[in-house]
Amino acid sequence: MSRKSEAAPLAVFRVLFGLMMVWSVIRFWYNGWIQKLYLAPTFHFNYYGFEWVQPIGLWTYLLFVLCGLSALAVTLGYHYRIAIVVFFLSFTYIELMDKTTYLNHYYFVSLVSFLMIFLPAHVYFSLDAKRNPDRACQYIPQWTIDVIKLMLCIVYFYAGLAKLNSDWLLDAMPLKIWLPSKYDIPIIGGLLQYTWTHYAFSWGGALYDLSIPFLMLFRRTRGVGFAMIVGFHLLTRVLFPIGMFPYLMIASALIFFDSTRLHCAVTRVSHWLRIDMSQFDNHRYYQESTISIQKAKIALFSVFFVLQLLLPFRYLMYPGELFWTQEGFRFSWRVMLVESAGSAMFKVVDLQSGKRFYVDNANFLTPFQEKQMAFQPDFILEYAHRLEAYYEEIEGKELAVYVDCFVAMNGRLSQRYIDPQVDLTKIEESFRHKDWILPMKDEIEGL
Repeated sequence: MSRKSEAAPLAVFRVLFGLMMVWSVIRFWYNGWIQKLYLAPTFHFNYYGFEWVQPIGLWTYLLFVLCGLSALAVTLGYHYRIAIVVFFLSFTYIELMDKTTYLNHYYFVSLVSFLMIFLPAHVYFSLDAKRNPDRACQYIPQWTIDVIKLMLCIVYFYAGLAKLNSDWLLDAMPLKIWLPSKYDIPIIGGLLQYTWTHYAFSWGGALYDLSIPFLMLFRRTRGVGFAMIVGFHLLTRVLFPIGMFPYLMIASALIFFDSTRLHCAVTRVSHWLRIDMSQFDNHRYYQESTISIQKAKIALFSVFFVLQLLLPFRYLMYPGELFWTQEGFRFSWRVMLVESAGSAMFKVVDLQSGKRFYVDNANFLTPFQEKQMAFQPDFILEYAHRLEAYYEEIEGKELAVYVDCFVAMNGRLSQRYIDPQVDLTKIEESFRHKDWILPMKDEIEGL
């Protein structure tokens, strides 16, 4: 804990992370996704326990402005502590408004921005340090850099572990479905039609994720590891619409590099920008104001990383096939492992008269929401309760809601997904196993 390092790696990470987030907010606004994802839908799917996080209408634009400006302030290191707290809260609130938009890299951004609240990322190459020379420090504790490295290692390694299953390794699924559709990509489009290519991508992807943490941690292999990161993420950017994730991971990987080398890079950039570095390169060492604060941070990070190590394995507490039941799937770094498609027809029954009718989902959900709802059980349950509330208010009668749902996963034939005899209005969302999900008629071996 007493080891110290140049502050440059954390400052570089802060600048690049902030720039990525500014770009992300602008991209969201420019493409009209604020309107499409948060304003247009009349119904939003909530995370269990966060039902109180609701869209705020046109104020959502202000929320994005707040998120973008705070990201810019993080980039510049301007009122950093306030900026990173505001960014974490605003970004996380946006992501919690509708779980239809869940992506692993959004989760990653929330976790990293939470960590950054407690890191001295503003004491070097920042406006805060420039405005207040007493705050400027050239050196910081090594562990404040290592926590970011550890977070990145967890993401890669757990993504690799998740690929050690029979669908991915033995059947090359779902890449065997996705890659042939990329036939029009110049140069490599033809190669993507071959079965051996699908297996090469599957095995290569698993080995890549599992090896990156070790390649990046050691000086001799770091160059190879970084070249693999750049190549892999640029290739995935060409193949799949995964937004900012490739660039974010490439930029983040720089934190593994030697602090002296990053210090030289910052010095070179400051020369181009005509920034006087003498105020930052002052040989001062950053320390917490009191030992108790340092101990509190260490305790907080310890709990945080224990949770991060255990949370992906919570699926072991549930029976059934993880990819099928989806219980414990989110927040576990299972990246692009499943191709599912489903259809869900909801039946509303008047319990007094026995009269019934079927629901047109398009009256309540956007096409994107309907697609996601049709193969995720917690979405189906929440939507059923929504239908119950809506129609009971109109009919003034006690109603039951049933679903006739079929799902096809990773190239398998479609099969019934939910027990059609179960009245979903009688079931409350919880962390308990959803025994109304019918078993998958197949097995997937592996982790």
